[in-house]
Formats: sequence, structure tokens, C-alpha cells
Amino acid sequence: MTQICPTCNINPTLERLGIKAVNYGATTGTQWLETNGELIESYASCDGQLIAKVSQATWDDYEQIMEKAQQAFKIWRMIPAPRRGDIVRQIGNELRRYKDELARLVSYEMGKIYQEGLGEVQEMIDISDFALGISRQLYGFTMHSERSRHRMYDQYHPLGVVGVITAFNFPVAVWAWNTMLALVTGNVVIWKPSSKVPLCAIAVHNIIKDVLRSNEVPEGVVNLIIGSSKQIGDNLLADKRLPLISCTGSTAVGRRVGRIVGERLGRTLLELGGNNAIIISEKANQEMALMATLFGAVGTAGQRCTTTRRLIIHESIYNEFTKKLKQAYQQLRIGCPLDPNTLVGPLIDKTAVQSYLYALDQIVKEGGKIIQGGKVLEGKGYESGCYVEPVLAEAENHYQIVQEETFAPILYLMKYKTIDEAIEMHNAVPQGLSSSIFSTDLLETERFLSHEGSDCGIANVNIGTSGAEIGGAFGGEKDTGGGRESGSDAWKVYMRRQTNTINFSTELPLAQGIKFDV
Repeated sequence: MTQICPTCNINPTLERLGIKAVNYGATTGTQWLETNGELIESYASCDGQLIAKVSQATWDDYEQIMEKAQQAFKIWRMIPAPRRGDIVRQIGNELRRYKDELARLVSYEMGKIYQEGLGEVQEMIDISDFALGISRQLYGFTMHSERSRHRMYDQYHPLGVVGVITAFNFPVAVWAWNTMLALVTGNVVIWKPSSKVPLCAIAVHNIIKDVLRSNEVPEGVVNLIIGSSKQIGDNLLADKRLPLISCTGSTAVGRRVGRIVGERLGRTLLELGGNNAIIISEKANQEMALMATLFGAVGTAGQRCTTTRRLIIHESIYNEFTKKLKQAYQQLRIGCPLDPNTLVGPLIDKTAVQSYLYALDQIVKEGGKIIQGGKVLEGKGYESGCYVEPVLAEAENHYQIVQEETFAPILYLMKYKTIDEAIEMHNAVPQGLSSSIFSTDLLETERFLSHEGSDCGIANVNIGTSGAEIGGAFGGEKDTGGGRESGSDAWKVYMRRQTNTINFSTELPLAQGIKFDV
């Protein structure tokens, strides 16, 4: 391997996680396929160094995995759900053992700071615990029949082979959100990760393979395929053998996925773009709002779907709060994500930097004003060219650039006079993922949570837009795609619902009192 950033000292971590100079790009969970597709190279966004290469899978590899997955499903679905849950519990325990190493790799390959890397792996552990409980709670309803000596109930059955497509910004957690629930509900999984962070996916499968083997889990229950869109792209989406595709990505990607899968009447779970806002009332606790805004706006360098992108501030406190915000931004430490003093790491690549610069140009062109930040950092420690200053910009909600999601640390500030105006501004964007209000006024907060309040899938009071717990269903409305994963009853997405009626009489009455005498 090439020389690695001395601050990161990542080589021991790579060795412990089984990452080699060149890695295979497909596994059936217990066996790696000897893939020989085109090599892709994974570079660290913090220092621009080559970490390792991956030999991508071909469509023939995909077909081999699919065959194994279909066979495995027939066995896996008949294993009692609590037993499946116990295997997921063991996977969670194995992730606990490797929490530090996997967090370091997530931080190094993706670029989020180490503390966020730890948080991401903790989400994997938490959803494993949650799924264990769900394995004993796959409940259906019972209903009273209108016919004598009949009973009715509904139950849930697994779908089959579930496709999970994940984005670069959460290279391991989103897989776990989907996979742990899919497994306890009796499904098998094929994971296609982002080609920008393939090593994280390989590391996860290296971690869990011994759990699968020791429990004699059939080959093909938990699968990974790393392949180019040319080889494994639209044809995967069009594959009728995948009854459900869970996709996390941009709205543009989600529209394509939804169209292709929809044409074959398959199911989709779409987690797409966000354009999240915090309303800061004149009755807000400003210190709390300031801390929530900072983490929400600059966490993961603005590359979260729940990133705070708009700040809607009451006009009476606008100048005061903006001053505090600028002072806080000036103290942000930008640098190597594995340095414990760093608060903001790099963007994922130089393409993301170009999107950042384009957005800044558009802000000014549309009449806005950049009041803090806006530079691409250069010099020692910033050699990768992916480090940027977080930006504060005064803008109007109707600006086209404000209506779009830019995956970078850019926060738009705007004023409001009344709570009606604030909610109207808040909802006047195409996306509908996460939202927040800071206020100590019960009438304002309850209004925000009511039918005429936030139109997002997540609405918070006195906490920020970012950092959702796994216990609640995660997802949003409008251009965010409408999907729900992780907590609450999101497990139902991975199952098909069946209504059952049992006649325990010697007669055959029809529903609705229909007479049909021969």
C-alpha cells in the first residue's frame, strides 16, 4: 500500500479489518468470489492517498450471487424469527468488537470526523439490538368476522431477496438499518454500496463472516456486490427477482430507481434529498439553538441528508443570533478527520468541491450575500484539495439555489415576522425530510407539529435536524421519496401482508349476505 497520512496511521486498522492492496468485490456472506472486473481505486479524501483497490464484480458474478440468494431464502425464511434475531444479535456483538477500527476506516475513507464515525458504527450496533426485539414482535391483527363461525387475522411474510443500495455519506449504517430488519423478517440481502467507499463495505463483511459461519447461515443470506453502473446498474433495478429495492441517494437517482422498479411493479424504499430548516423563535433558548445549528450545518461537512441547510430566524433576534453564529463558525477546527481536535473534515472528492463553489457563485448571482467562509483550503494538511470553509449566507427562500440540495456545509439565513410566515417558508421547498423549531412557546411548538405545521417526515422541537435515533422511523416526504427505515414499524416494509379467513363451520355463507344458490 502507498504511504498513508501519519496523523491517521491507518495501516494497522486496514490489516485488522482484512483490507488488502487489492480486494475482491463480491461475497455470498461466507465465501468471497474471485472477481476479475475492472479495478477501482479508493482514495482518502483527507490526504488524497490511495488506500486500496477493488476488483469489481461482473454481471456473471451477480447472477452467481442471485442464484445463491434465492436458494438461501428458501431455508432462511423457515428459520424461526427469534433464532434469526439471535444471529443478528451476534452480528451486533461482533461490530462492538470492531467498533474503533470500523469507525476509523469510515472516517478515513469517507472523511467524516472520528466521533461521527464512532456514532455511525454505534447505529449499526443499536439497530442490531432493536432488530433482536422486533424478531419476537412481528405482529398481525385479529378481526371479528361478519360470518358465523369464521375468524380473521392478518400476518406478514418475508418478500425474498432485498436489494440495498447505499450512498457514500453513511457507508455502513444505512446498510445495517436495512439489513438487520430484513434478516429478522426472513429476507436475504444483496448490498450494492457506493463505489466511492467500497472498502467500508468489504470491512463489514470481513467482520461478520465468522458469525455467519459459526451459526451455519446458508451461503447467500448476506451478500455484497461492488460493480460499476455499466455492469450492474439499471439491469439490477429491472431484475424481477428483487421484490424490494431500498435506495439511499439523491433525488435524481431516486427518480431513476423509482421509474425502473415501478415499471416492473416492484417495491421501492427511497431515502433521498433533504433541504432541512430550523425555525428559531424569539422565544428560543439561543444557546441550545446555536449548538444544534452548528452540528446540523457542519457535521459530516454538510454531507448528510439531514444537514441543516436553512435557518429561519425571527427578525427581532436575527442580528444578535447571526453575530453569535459567525463567532462560532470562526472557531471551527477544519482538518484531518482522525485528528481528535477536528470538527469539520473534508468533502468526499473534488467533484463535491466544484458543487460547493457553484453554489456560492449562484448565491451571489441571485442576490444573496456570503457573510462567513467560502474558501477552498490549501497548503499543509489540505493537500487533497477537498477541504472547504463552512459558509453562512444571507439569502431568500425562493432562490433556485436555496431550493436545491447542495451536499456541502452551506447554511442559508433568512428572517421571518410571524409563525405563519415561518412555517410557510419552511415548507416551501421540494424536499421534506427533517425539520426543527426552537421555541419555549407551547402554542408555537404544537402548531409546528400539527397538520398545518411541518410537512416533513421528521419534526423536532428544541433539538436539531440531524442525529436521529434508530428507534424512530426515518424518512421523509415529497422529493425525499416517502420511504421509512430503521425504527417504529418500518419492519413492515420488508414483508408482504396476508389476510386470512378460516371457516370452522359446515356451511359456506358469503360475505355481505350475498345469496348464490345453485
